[in-house]
Amino acid sequence: MIISGIQKNSFVDFPGKLSAVVFTPGCNMNCFYCHNRMLISGGNSEELVDEDSFLDMLSDRKGFLDGVVVSGGEPTLQKDLGDFIKKVKGLGYPVKLDTNGTNPKVIESLIDKGLVDYIAMDIKAPFDKYSEVCGTDVDIAGIKRSIEILKRGAVAYEFRTTVAPGLNMDDICEIARSISGARLYVLQKCREIKGVDLRISYSPQFLLDAAAKINGIVKRVETRGVAATA
Repeated sequence: MIISGIQKNSFVDFPGKLSAVVFTPGCNMNCFYCHNRMLISGGNSEELVDEDSFLDMLSDRKGFLDGVVVSGGEPTLQKDLGDFIKKVKGLGYPVKLDTNGTNPKVIESLIDKGLVDYIAMDIKAPFDKYSEVCGTDVDIAGIKRSIEILKRGAVAYEFRTTVAPGLNMDDICEIARSISGARLYVLQKCREIKGVDLRISYSPQFLLDAAAKINGIVKRVETRGVAATA
């Protein structure tokens, strides 16, 4: 599998686990607030990480690391994603997948084969705003299909939204209704964006208020990037 970067230690990417994070290049979206923008086009081939070297690192760190996160970019674009995860699982690691949900067949296949232990799916916007926020045409039917696959509960999961400029309280409520009954919905504070004045965006209190407003539409709401949890 093509690996464009790694993070050897993370306490925040896999709930309850100290994990290594592997980043794949390429994405089928172009969200203006993306903090991994350098990965969207596929990355620099000279900076790629050798797969065997990464697996050797995981082998050496058994007993220290608790899991592995496959993130991006969009990992489901990688044709050999399943084979790579099999190798990671073969070393005894649980695997979390970060995805934008545009490839429901891949997600369903990974779940059916027992290759993922946790999935975090980004819900970018209300369905009628997806193309605006993502900077490209999006197959909404595919997004809806992925939502339903995860809501079956065959694998632990969360939905999450980065509350970026352009999303308002009504949008957050509409997103929550589109995933009604989900086990966990996470609202994330938007990170700094070069060239975008985030003072026009939302305060931590906005996220807390939004979380309180949608509580009950989904089973659990969390906020990340703010001082308190709703």
